[in-house]
Amino acid sequence: MPFAHLKNFGNTNEMMHLAVEASPSGMVMMGSEGKIVMANSMTEKLFGYDRHELLGHPLEILLPERFRQKHPEYRQAYIGESTSRPMGHGKDVYGLHKNGKEFPIEVGLNPIETQYGIYVLAAIVDISDRNFAENMLRLAVEASPNGMIMSDRNGIIVMVNTTTETLFGYARNELMNHSIEMLIPQTHRRHHPQLRKNYLEQPSARAMGHGRDLFGLHKNGLEFPVEVGLNPIQTPQGQMILASVIDITERKHQEEQLKAALKEKDLLLSEIHHRVKNNLQIIDSLLGMQSDRSMNGAAIGILKESQNRVKSMAMIHQILYESTDFSRVDFSAVTESLVSNLSASYALNTSNIHIVIDADHVLLPINISIPLGLILNELCTNAMKYAFALNHRGHIHIALKYLDNHRLQVIVSDDGRGLPEELDIDNTSTLGLQLVTLLSEQISAELTIQRKNPTRFTLMVPV
Repeated sequence: MPFAHLKNFGNTNEMMHLAVEASPSGMVMMGSEGKIVMANSMTEKLFGYDRHELLGHPLEILLPERFRQKHPEYRQAYIGESTSRPMGHGKDVYGLHKNGKEFPIEVGLNPIETQYGIYVLAAIVDISDRNFAENMLRLAVEASPNGMIMSDRNGIIVMVNTTTETLFGYARNELMNHSIEMLIPQTHRRHHPQLRKNYLEQPSARAMGHGRDLFGLHKNGLEFPVEVGLNPIQTPQGQMILASVIDITERKHQEEQLKAALKEKDLLLSEIHHRVKNNLQIIDSLLGMQSDRSMNGAAIGILKESQNRVKSMAMIHQILYESTDFSRVDFSAVTESLVSNLSASYALNTSNIHIVIDADHVLLPINISIPLGLILNELCTNAMKYAFALNHRGHIHIALKYLDNHRLQVIVSDDGRGLPEELDIDNTSTLGLQLVTLLSEQISAELTIQRKNPTRFTLMVPV
């Protein structure tokens, strides 16, 4: 016996009674004459009546006054049909509480044939909360600052909001049940059905256009730039596509203004670097002229060192002038140019002294580049002038290496005679080493010095 395990619940009628009584829906049964013969606890809760106040009374007691006159006619027509179906056929249906307040309901009807005739069982659900949520959603869509357009698989518009009317200049009734292609410029319409088909094959929430410029078509024939987000929505009527449309005319205008301003700024920066470089070259020329007039060997040496310092700074501004990115100096190129200039300035015998540059592709901001360029200028000058005796062979090694994303290691070393033991590095009177120390502090670089075998200056530069 399949129901043997339920025998403790009594007979089938008792089980049916318990099921109806425990139903989360209001359950009301009426006879063919429309009088209530049964109501469950949820019906009492929904309508505010005690059960005995309902039994034997016409069902119309639960309906608003405006529906009561026509309802007997509908009831008789339904009994003639004798089929299970929702009540109302798509119309809004309301119940009437004992206190006189109406509330929206959803009703399912089922005919029951008995030996006493046909009875109708109505299952009643209060949909106030659902309607509230739907109304909130409708208000949210309607009040959205974006144009909201829903279309079916064939691209037929089934819903638009007020913003859509404003964006495209059409009244709502001019858009409903028309193809969404009417909102797309002629130049893009031919391809849109295939794009829509491709989207429906793999529907997902995403931006439309994938980086391309998109345009909408106003009713007046003018095109305007738009940004479109797509969302697939599964509905009882099938797959729909919800498009969120934003007019980005103002944003495009601002972007163009920003691009123009940036271009103007770049031109200005380029001109500034060019003028600074020219001014430094004038200073270089003045120092050179003064050097040519001087008969004092010590003075000539000082002027030449000053010239090289000026050239080092001028080189950085020249590289920036030729660059497309003014925030970063190609310091690898600066190093190459600086060493080449110093070699020529001091007439270095490159057949005896070999200079090796081992540099990563180093890009630095100008506030680090100029001090570091001057440091390299002093260290290389010192190695070229003092490291090697006349006709002595040797090597000068310059390395620029990133240790990680935040630290640059700069090394200038040579295998020459080394620094004199009597030289007090921390309290030196030589301008070159004083500059190296001061400039290292300026860029927060850690400086370590090895006197000989080899002589090595190492800077750890935070970048």
